Amino acid sequence: MTAREDIEALAREAVDCGYRIHRDLGPGLLESAYEALLSQSLIRRGFHVDRQLSLPLEYDGVVVDNAFKLDLLVERKLVIELKSLDRLAPVHGKQVLTYLRLMRLPLGLLMNFGQATFKDGLKRVANDYTGPYPTR
Repeated sequence: MTAREDIEALAREAVDCGYRIHRDLGPGLLESAYEALLSQSLIRRGFHVDRQLSLPLEYDGVVVDNAFKLDLLVERKLVIELKSLDRLAPVHGKQVLTYLRLMRLPLGLLMNFGQATFKDGLKRVANDYTGPYPTR
């Protein structure tokens, strides 16, 4: 399996887990509840999941500890940002893209459990940025 196929398979598993949670529980819970449930669902499927992972940032010789915090990082490859809002704002997708660029990862998922359907709250974010990255 190629790296691309691997990340796509991982994303499909994460989407399936999120869909099942949304189908069974619907919108209206706190983001932290969806995070705990999604994390455990992925772990039950055999994946390694980091929750609330704080990461530093180095830019122009300055190191900022805990510059950003990932809701979920699956298999050290897939970023998942969770929301429980009536609707997403454009900045939410940009937030995920920034995480992907800083971590040099190709794909992230933005899952908003606050929408009426899971499909309406799901956004894939691809990092196709080819410029120089800040060092970590």
